[in-house]
Amino acid sequence: MLSVIIIPTYNESENIEGIVRDILNLECGVSILIVDDNSPDGTGEIADRLSREFPEVHARHRPGKQGLGTAYRYGFSEALDMGATCIFQMDADYSHDPRYIPQFVSAIDDHDVVIGSRYVEGGGIENWGLLREMISRGGNFYARMCTGLKMNDMTSGYRCYSRDVLKAVDLSRISATGYGFQVEMSYVCAALGFDMFELPIVFTDRRVGQSKMSGRIVWEATWVVAGLKRKYRDLNKTARRT
Repeated sequence: MLSVIIIPTYNESENIEGIVRDILNLECGVSILIVDDNSPDGTGEIADRLSREFPEVHARHRPGKQGLGTAYRYGFSEALDMGATCIFQMDADYSHDPRYIPQFVSAIDDHDVVIGSRYVEGGGIENWGLLREMISRGGNFYARMCTGLKMNDMTSGYRCYSRDVLKAVDLSRISATGYGFQVEMSYVCAALGFDMFELPIVFTDRRVGQSKMSGRIVWEATWVVAGLKRKYRDLNKTARRT
């Protein structure tokens, strides 16, 4: 079984080498696919160096910053071409702790999608202010109201998909480029009837670097989520929900 972890990067030179080495030190047999959007801080050059040092590390370069969602769609296609049987997505900034990776690998054997959840028993958040946590919880509440899904953490970006899921999803229809991408993928996977499991994780705010969150990203997520039922009305809405 080939597990591939996709890590999209833009200006993550302070984080990428550490997170790659920490993942490989787990010795759980995963490969890493770094998708860099022509970072001006040299992240892409670090990724190339790591790919030369470790056969498990692969670097891909895009011409410029095109959004988180497009980076993951590109990475999914690349991972499938590599023959991956399960495909992770995670951030480079240590907000997604690598120590959970073995738990994801174990859980994906019994589920189609495994989502690292901050809002189930055993999960949590560290180093966030009250306002940011309220925004996150409010975003999840809004997503549940718009989609009808019963997931606790639809916006989590720490995930693992089985190969069958990503082969079944028409990635060309996924339009969100920012953080709404997580909700759109959740909705499509549920509409297709896939089994989705929330694995408790503790989310920690990034160690260094700047957040990519912006008002434009929040606005995009708002209107994308509001239109999901209409956009995907052709999918099987009688499928079992999570």
